[in-house]
Amino acid sequence: MGTAILIATGVVAGVGLLIGLMLGVANKALAVETDERVDAIREQLPGNNCGGCGFAGCDALAQAIVDGTAKTNACPVGGKQTAEAIADIMGDAPMDVERKTAFVRCTGTCEAAERAYDYYGATDCRLAAVVPGHGGKACTHGCFGMGTCVRACKFDAIHIINGVAHVNREKCRACGMCIEACPQKIIGWAPYTPPYQVACSSTDKGKQVRQVCANGCIGCGLCARVCGVGAITVTDHLASIDQSLCIGCGECAKKCPAGIITAL
Repeated sequence: MGTAILIATGVVAGVGLLIGLMLGVANKALAVETDERVDAIREQLPGNNCGGCGFAGCDALAQAIVDGTAKTNACPVGGKQTAEAIADIMGDAPMDVERKTAFVRCTGTCEAAERAYDYYGATDCRLAAVVPGHGGKACTHGCFGMGTCVRACKFDAIHIINGVAHVNREKCRACGMCIEACPQKIIGWAPYTPPYQVACSSTDKGKQVRQVCANGCIGCGLCARVCGVGAITVTDHLASIDQSLCIGCGECAKKCPAGIITAL
């Protein structure tokens, strides 16, 4: 009996040793060579895996930068310091990084926005978007105020204030998660250095806008007429500002009868 146990133990140990040797050989034979720059770049990235760069996460972005399919300044969260560190790793000249912030194109506060009905459903904007009436507010173009964007933000940069989402541009890291989460598509990009923005998304005619929201754009065109550089146009009854032309003079904000043109 003792001899049988010794033999069995030896066989098991031998098989284990053989398997270990085979795995070691296979590991070397099948190993995929990796560029050490990928790990170096990954260490510089913030690790939020937010997807704001357009890739699946920080690991994917690091690989894409080394592969040449992403730029060294592709990470919106890391900003200038991260972009410079990655450019140094890649041996490239640093690229300019324009700081951006998310901006909510709505000012339909609890006082300004009329109610069509009292909504008692789930407090999720994406669910409210498929309900007739879109969550109770009479304006169907604006912010539902249910906080889906707030829950999507990993940086505590957006909150619901008086029924409307509001972005803290100091905390915003331009990851784009709130933009992706908003079913109304009323959150967009704005420069961090604050030229003026139109805080409304309604394309209804002026009379209809006034019936549902005191703060809506009525498409009167006063802002466009007073702009000396041609940065403002009115399309579908809604004013918009070309940020590449805006000089931040503020004349449009002074003339807007609804008071919905504002600097961040």
